[in-house]
Amino acid sequence: MYLRVISVCFVLCLILSSAFGLLAQVFIDYVAGIDDEIHPPPTTSADGEKMRQKRVISSSEYEKTAQFWKTGAQLKLKEQLLKRTNRNVAKNVIFFLGDGMSIPTLAASRMYLGQLQGQPGEEAQLSFEEFPDVGLVKTYCVDKQVADSACSATAYLCGVKANYATIGVTAAVNYNNCAGSNNPKNHVESIMSWAQAAGKATGIVTTTRVTHASPAATYAHVASRDWECDADVAAKQEDPTRCQDIASQLIRNDPGKNFKVILGGGRRKFIPKREKDLSGKSGQRLDGTNLISEWYYSKPLGSARYVTNRQELMGVNFNDTEYLMGLFQPDHLKYNLDSDYTNDPSLSDLTYAAIKTLEKNPAGFVLFVEGGKIDLAHHETKARKSLDETVQLSEAVLLATQQTRAEDTLIVVTADHSHTMSMAGYSKRGHDILGISSSVKDTNKRLYTTLAYANGPKGSSANKGGNLQDLTEEMTADKEFQYPKLIPMKYETHGGDDVALFAYGPWSHLFRGMYEQNVIPHLIGFAACIGEGLTACKG
Repeated sequence: MYLRVISVCFVLCLILSSAFGLLAQVFIDYVAGIDDEIHPPPTTSADGEKMRQKRVISSSEYEKTAQFWKTGAQLKLKEQLLKRTNRNVAKNVIFFLGDGMSIPTLAASRMYLGQLQGQPGEEAQLSFEEFPDVGLVKTYCVDKQVADSACSATAYLCGVKANYATIGVTAAVNYNNCAGSNNPKNHVESIMSWAQAAGKATGIVTTTRVTHASPAATYAHVASRDWECDADVAAKQEDPTRCQDIASQLIRNDPGKNFKVILGGGRRKFIPKREKDLSGKSGQRLDGTNLISEWYYSKPLGSARYVTNRQELMGVNFNDTEYLMGLFQPDHLKYNLDSDYTNDPSLSDLTYAAIKTLEKNPAGFVLFVEGGKIDLAHHETKARKSLDETVQLSEAVLLATQQTRAEDTLIVVTADHSHTMSMAGYSKRGHDILGISSSVKDTNKRLYTTLAYANGPKGSSANKGGNLQDLTEEMTADKEFQYPKLIPMKYETHGGDDVALFAYGPWSHLFRGMYEQNVIPHLIGFAACIGEGLTACKG
């Protein structure tokens, strides 16, 4: 839609002034380039390098003129003036969560995307960066300056800030306080409960285990994010019969048992130790229960499908399937860069299957989609994998915009917390964002990378003393390369800075500005007329 608006502006420029003729053509070519970002033509690596060099040269010629930048700014101004607020009720809501998708991650990922497509990279955009409304979100927990994925998920899904590592409970519950988490007075309900009360279909999609902290906040109430199955509870010297694990809450409790879609990883959390899953790995449950079978047989005859690979998922008749569960790995899903595309579904595949399953509901749906491995790669300081997972999220968001309508579907894209990765130095325009900096060396005359972390595992970038090794381009080209860091730790930590939020669809303008993370579900509730607070339907 926004590309069409820009194109109309270009045509007006042609009509109004012949002096703008050349510039208008440049911008039309530029729009074509943006379209290529979304639907890039297939190229060989050699072709891609030639295309990148050509774009660097052509862009630098035009960018040396003041008129290039003035005209671009005026066109952006016209685009902003043409925006109109959408005050329809959001029949559908799709909440995309890039776990650990910090603002530096966004900047580096758009450059990575552009460079994959043979461009300099800096001018590229992730799909959701074209959304009309943007905000900044504060992410701290009640008891911590820097959030984890559990307390933050409770905030952005349940509307209440909580303590570190707790899920679906108020800050009256401390970490590992089983008695406190069992008290219904301390429970807080997620937007999934609100949606189900309004008759909407609900579902979750993730590239992590479906019992991991972020998706768990859609349905669970626990004092520890680690209690994913009963064996995990016992390992913390708690009684699994008293402290209900997350997996069993998904299958047996509201709102999880009513989800129409459950897609992700983590099969081992659902099957007993005496059984092996498809990969040959034993389950982890101590209670002898196969929760996958329990889920399947709890549904009306013929209404449910359980799948374990991409072929089975794409073979589902979505029109005849009311309930869809897919657990594709014993643990987290594979990184995209490690995937077997025949068997391993992409995040876009999962998102498509979820939308097609849920969209049949006349009252609409609420879907939570997590790109969870952005975070896991950052914890290992594997920046290449983290940026690639961010691009996968961007592709899933683009697919969602194509499968829904802006008139009745609110799409929100944000992160739960940041990471310690930074972009530094003065590399030349178009330089490989994942490579060694093209600017000056450090004070010891050693090369350094544009991307680096404040802390994290020593990995291949440090010697036994934790000091930075001499780097080579061959090292940084390895997808497993662990980027340099200042303070050696077992894992890299989260960061405490604000994260960005992007919104599109009904009432998306409500998401502008800066606000606490727990405000997000209240804005969604207003737009979709769900929950007990103020809504667009109540006036």
